[in-house]
Amino acid sequence: MRLCHLDELRDGAARGFDPRRTGQDTLLVVRRGDRLHGYADACPHQGTPMAWRKDAYLDAAGERIVCAAHGAQFEIDSGLCTLGPCLGALLKPVPLAVRENGEVHIAIDAPAGNLA
Repeated sequence: MRLCHLDELRDGAARGFDPRRTGQDTLLVVRRGDRLHGYADACPHQGTPMAWRKDAYLDAAGERIVCAAHGAQFEIDSGLCTLGPCLGALLKPVPLAVRENGEVHIAIDAPAGNLA
């Protein structure tokens, strides 16, 4: 499933996606250089959406993913919670693939449950 073109993801930024077209983002993608990190947009603490406004997933320094509801902080590379009520829990990863033409897709082998 196509999400966007790589050029549409700013380096050091995050963006939410609504692959099921439900009207709410259920997937977040963070770009760090040539690496993309995809996670379900749900805090492991209570399943709440992570962003406090559209695409606002990162702290001010762009170094951590932050849950707006509870202030939990997560490592971008691993999804590990390092601060907050779900300490030690992991964000649910969503595998991504970048095609030769630069199109970013959810990897074909991604379980459907990772998107909700």
